[in-house]
Amino acid sequence: MADADANSLDETILARDAALLKDTVREAGALALSMFGTELKKWIKGASSPVSEADIAVNDLLEARLRGATPDYGWLSEESADDQARLSRRLVWVVDPIDGTRNYLGGHDDWCVSVALVEGASPVLAAVFAPTSDEFFFAARGQDTTLNDRRVRARLGAELDFSRVAGPKPLVERLKPSPGEIKLHPRIGSLALRLCRVAHGALDAAFAGGNSHDWDLAAADLIVQEADGRMSDLSGEPLLYNRREVAHGVLVAAGLDRHASIVAHFRNRPLP
Repeated sequence: MADADANSLDETILARDAALLKDTVREAGALALSMFGTELKKWIKGASSPVSEADIAVNDLLEARLRGATPDYGWLSEESADDQARLSRRLVWVVDPIDGTRNYLGGHDDWCVSVALVEGASPVLAAVFAPTSDEFFFAARGQDTTLNDRRVRARLGAELDFSRVAGPKPLVERLKPSPGEIKLHPRIGSLALRLCRVAHGALDAAFAGGNSHDWDLAAADLIVQEADGRMSDLSGEPLLYNRREVAHGVLVAAGLDRHASIVAHFRNRPLP
């Protein structure tokens, strides 16, 4: 960060927290992997969201490591009771211990550990780790995105190959230039991973249906941004994090040109 900006996060602190985040998310991923495919206690929270003892164990590890090292930071996790004190904290860890729990419990590979550090309303550090495929995405604000320590970029251009688009089919079908069946990319059950696939060019675009939350999105948002992409709602408005309300509506992530084209399309053809 530029020294002239008195409001920006100190570079030394950012580097310290980046190292902490990388080490902790790798450790959390290893713990999740060690429990993957084993007999686990599991239950349903809310209306239909599965949760297991693995989610809780990984959450406990992340909280012990991250909050233990940064006690002044706020905490927002899918698997922790929401402490509204986070709203008064400048820096907040936003955590999904296992994103894609349904896939995790079903023995499928598309799940990950997703953690972001949010300053104000925007992520400044992000790590998404998929242990079964050994993919570690990392981004720091203004410092690019890496996948397993190699710089990655979203695909260039504005044209869409629908076989490289992931998300709810009824939503994506509204992008079709003419009637007819389209074949989408196979479903990616982890929303964070679905969005991160844009950052290294595996997907042209990724959509999220309504009712995603800060913990699903914050890390992937920065990972896409720092890979020359953009993630927003369908009007093009950026997402704000660590607000009292942490749910979000329909979203799209894509490289800059494709994102602009998709947003323009939905501006002319808004959802019902």
